[in-house]
Amino acid sequence: MKNRIISGGVVIIFGSLIALGPQCLFKVCPVVGDMFMKCHWSARAEIGVGALIAALGLASVFFASPKTRLGLAIGIFLSGVLALLIPHVLIGGCAMHSMPCRKVAFPAITVTGILLLIGTGLYTAYLARKKE
Repeated sequence: MKNRIISGGVVIIFGSLIALGPQCLFKVCPVVGDMFMKCHWSARAEIGVGALIAALGLASVFFASPKTRLGLAIGIFLSGVLALLIPHVLIGGCAMHSMPCRKVAFPAITVTGILLLIGTGLYTAYLARKKE
């Protein structure tokens, strides 16, 4: 029980950071008039991915079966990969490296995503070896 609460809580925190970080903590470039930068859309996409990660983390707290938690952990891992792909491959950001999205927001998302992948990968390996 304690293991589920700790691991689920950590995943919820990382999911919340991915979802709300570009909006509140490490902001992307501001909107100028009616012109939206690519980083704005990356930040908006991260809201959905981060919310999904947090929801999967919350679900992993309530399910006791190791096989169910293994499936949730795999879903969290793949969502973490998607969180990394959005700013770097799928949508991207501003072309200038001096913009706030390139200096603050994307590195923060990258670090958060990599830590999530490492933690979830270790947790997945732990659950895969665990007996029912």
